[in-house]
Amino acid sequence: MPIRAWAVASTALMLAACGGHTVKGDGPPASGSASIPNLPGDAVPRQEPRSKYGNGPVYEVLGKRYTVLPTSEGYQERGVASWYGKKFHGRLTSNREPYDMYAMTAAHKTLPLPTYVQVRNLQNNKTVVVRVNDRGPFLHNRIIDLSYAAALKLDMVKDGTALVQVTAISVDEPAGTAVPGSSATKASSGEKIFVQVGAFGDRSNAERRLELLRTAGIDFAFIHEDHAAAPPLFRVRIGPVVDVQQYDTLVDELESVGIFDPYLIKD
Repeated sequence: MPIRAWAVASTALMLAACGGHTVKGDGPPASGSASIPNLPGDAVPRQEPRSKYGNGPVYEVLGKRYTVLPTSEGYQERGVASWYGKKFHGRLTSNREPYDMYAMTAAHKTLPLPTYVQVRNLQNNKTVVVRVNDRGPFLHNRIIDLSYAAALKLDMVKDGTALVQVTAISVDEPAGTAVPGSSATKASSGEKIFVQVGAFGDRSNAERRLELLRTAGIDFAFIHEDHAAAPPLFRVRIGPVVDVQQYDTLVDELESVGIFDPYLIKD
């Protein structure tokens, strides 16, 4: 099937399977782990052929075009995770597997299908490994949509969203190899989450960025002097950020002044 025709057909499929995703209260009637007698273990990474469906290379949803990554190697991103549950349970995912809200799976806009990723909740440091077999979420500022079971294990079902780090797992690595940037080193209870909006070798450039933020009314920004770098870097940071709602508001404010690449960090 020609790419354009495939894109149109797959768009309809993806919108049916995961369009919008995440509805408030979109899970079993019971709350908490009691709603699943035995929580599943993490997905076990293994070599799999690339799916015949859902891999583009280009597709369009809601007027926006997405390009599927040629490989998941080296992928790591921080942002907002959401989850989807009973509303989509049993429907076909983008690679035409039935969606199982009790399995350890996820939806992602651009990672190849399937891809295994580790998801770490930056707010409590809990982690899961899931298999990406679906497309989405197509809501602003969301980077991954988790199954109900995965969200429950990350303790984010009640809030509906969480600030997370997503790291692709190479199936060519020996078993037990730590995921880069994972929680193998446990975060201390004193760590906080910040948004970084620039790293400069010249302090005057950092001060100009800081002034831009303050002019826009973002007054909890500051310059962090990183003397561990050689030469030293002046990092412009905002925060601490306490929840997704605050982060969403901040992203909108940053976009209004032309900053489109904020980066979540823990310190």
